[in-house]
This record gives sequence, C-alpha cells and structure tokens, in this order.
Amino acid sequence: MARLVMLVSLCVMVAISFTIFSLFYTSSSMPTLASMPPCMDTCKVELVESIPDGLVFNSTVNHTSTYSAWSKLISLAEKEIQLAGMYWTLRGQDFWSDPSDWAGESVYQQLRDATKEKGLRLRIAQNLPPARDPNLDTEDLAREVGAEVRSLNFKELMGTGILHTKLWVVDGKHFYVGSANFDWRSLTQVKELGVLVRDCPCLAEDMSKIWSVYWDLGGQTKIPPTWPDSYTTKINSDSPLSLPTPALSVYLSSSPPPFCPPGREVDIDAILKTINSAEHYVHIAVMDYFPTTIYTPHPTFWPVIDDALRATAINRGVSVRLLISHWAHTRPAITRYLTSLTSLSGTKPKVDIQVKMFTVPAFTPAQQKIPFGRVNHNKYMVTDKQGYIGTSNWSGDYFISTGGVGFVFTGQMREQLEEVFTRDWTSQYAGEIRGGEEVKEVLYNHYEL
Repeated sequence: MARLVMLVSLCVMVAISFTIFSLFYTSSSMPTLASMPPCMDTCKVELVESIPDGLVFNSTVNHTSTYSAWSKLISLAEKEIQLAGMYWTLRGQDFWSDPSDWAGESVYQQLRDATKEKGLRLRIAQNLPPARDPNLDTEDLAREVGAEVRSLNFKELMGTGILHTKLWVVDGKHFYVGSANFDWRSLTQVKELGVLVRDCPCLAEDMSKIWSVYWDLGGQTKIPPTWPDSYTTKINSDSPLSLPTPALSVYLSSSPPPFCPPGREVDIDAILKTINSAEHYVHIAVMDYFPTTIYTPHPTFWPVIDDALRATAINRGVSVRLLISHWAHTRPAITRYLTSLTSLSGTKPKVDIQVKMFTVPAFTPAQQKIPFGRVNHNKYMVTDKQGYIGTSNWSGDYFISTGGVGFVFTGQMREQLEEVFTRDWTSQYAGEIRGGEEVKEVLYNHYEL
C-alpha cells in the first residue's frame, strides 16, 4: 500500500513538473499571439484620403483628408519629424503651378515654420534624385531651417529600384503611412488612401525602426550584413500588437527583404498571408497590377500574387475583386493580365474573379493639363478577415528591389476600409477593363508615383 501511495505521489509530481515546464517553454521559448503584451496607449487610428478636386461620390463615406492629417502631425510635433519619400514637389514652382497647389504649399510652409519656431529636428530620407531633377524642396529646407537630408542610392544598394515609401513619424508617438507622395498633386489632384496614427508610442516606435533603416542607408553603397539589435521587432504576423483603443490588432511589413531586420515581416509575405487567410472575399485597389516586372529591360514573369489569387478563388471559392486604375499612363499590357484573371470565372468549379478600372476624370481644361494627375493611386486590400494598406504598386519590382511599407490590421477599421472599396467599386468612375496608350519614357526612369 505504501509503495502504491509513493508511486501515485511520484506520478503526480512528474505531471506537475511537466506542466510547469511546458508552460515555461511555451511562454519563454515559443512566442505566440498571446506572448505579445497589449499596448496600453490610448491610440487614435483612422483612415485618411485625398479626393481629387471635382470628384463627387453618391455616398456618405467620408474620412479626414491627407492634407488635414499631415497638418495635424506637424502641429503635434514637439521634438522631431522623420520623413521618408520618393521625391518632393510640394510647391507649384517645383514642377507645375496651379491654383490647387495651395495644399502642398501650405504643408511646405508649415514644415518650414514649425522647424524654425519650435526648434524641431527635421530628418528626411529620400530616394536619390537624378541630377537633372533635384528635390528643390528638401534642398531649401536644408538651407533655410537646417533639415538633415540623406539620399538612398538603390542602384548601389540593390542594383535597381527606388525608395517608394511615403512615411511620416513624429516624436516616436504619431505617424502616417499610405499612398500619398510629398507632392501637391497627392493632396488635391490624385486619389490617395493612408492611415493616421496618433498618441501611440508602442506602434510609432516600431514604425520608426523602419525609418531608421532608410536613414542608416542614406549615402551608403552596401547593405550591412546585420542590423543593430535595437531594430529587431517582436511585432509581426505571428505576434501582432493589440491596441485596446481602438480595438485593433496591427503589425507592420517592409520591403525589400534585405531592409528587414530580424522579426520584421517581409511585405510580400504580409500580402500573401492576408490573401490566404480570407474565407469569403478579397478586395484589392491598386494603381498597377502586373504579374511581371515592369522596370527591367525585359519583363520577367513574377506570378507570386497572381498565383495566390488564382489558388484562393479556385481552391477555396473565395470571391476576388480588383479595382485597378485607368489613366493617361496605363500600360497596354495590363489589359491582357487582367482579362486572364476574369476569364477564370465560371462554374464547376465555381470561380468568381471580377475586375473594374477606376478613372478619375478631368473636369476642366486646367485639370487635364496637370502632368501625372487625375489617377486613383490607392494601394490597399481588404478581406473578410484583415485590412492591408501599403505604399507599393503591385508588380514584381516593388517587392524585389524597392522600398515600401505595409500596415496590416484586424478590427473595426477593416469595415471602414471595406466601405471605401464598395463606394469606389459601385461608383460611376468604375467600369470595364480598358487599355491604355504607350507610357512616356520618363515613368520608366522615375517609377510611377
């Protein structure tokens, strides 16, 4: 009897020890969704849009303007503004003057005045501008208010590509990321979508790590073999950050892969995971969609996203909608690629892939003359599970060798993003697949917006 009691006691002790070990191992050695502590900041997160002058929707969907969002960020700044972008044409004198350049002029003056009056540190990471087309805005900000500017030479760093990111980070507390360039047309003449995050250090500090990669690479010719430990992140698809107010689950992604320190989600992986997690629908709104590269001497087949959409629609019966831009610089080949997708729709198996093209009309002769304006420049996706807001067009180049950022989330704001898509999809500006004329050579040298 005594031996039996001892044996039972020993078994109980082993079971308890194993349970304790298992709990410790799970929490310490195997990060899970629950292992990322929730953010306790009272964050404010909202969608922001640029609606081109004259564009009117038969809809109540309405969001803060990009201009107002940027102005708010400048007014909130107390110590530092960190910016990252492809090019700068905020002022009409930089490229093309028009009465609608007022918004860009205002943002430039706000940056200039705030830096001088508040003694802010203004740091700008930009794509290396061509000698024939310098960024006069950043040159003047450096000369007038001491802005620090670094240029990334992607030809040296990656062999090709550009910094295509559009990013603001303020005081490690607030940020904007989205499709809008530092260009007055992105505020009044081009349709844009992004996200504004305020009073949220737990997420803004993670975004600042992405900006710091750009800053460190400014003026360099090689990507370092390792990144500082301080750039490592625990926030990714495996352990997203939970925000209690608003109730969101968020992580950030980045491209190209060599720009991703340990823990950082690679942008194309974030897109594929968002597509593959959908159960009912995938809705996509991007300016360009090509299952190839488009900036190489000869296009190279790159079916990564295309294959994922086809598999999602065919294997799992998920409905797919793509809203692609039609404008003065639409490449003719886009028609063939989009038609290839829609031709899969049918029964046995039931496949539902639909494509529309969104046109931003010019309502006046003056609008018609503005170069590279009047386009739907959005770069987002929304499914029944998640939302994704990015800075990249959807061709291979942008994920292989180009700098970009993704903001991936679940929560109530996903419904708001779906409302934006539905508004645009059902609007008078969305129609059948249309081809385009040959694109001006300047786009191949400067990348599209």
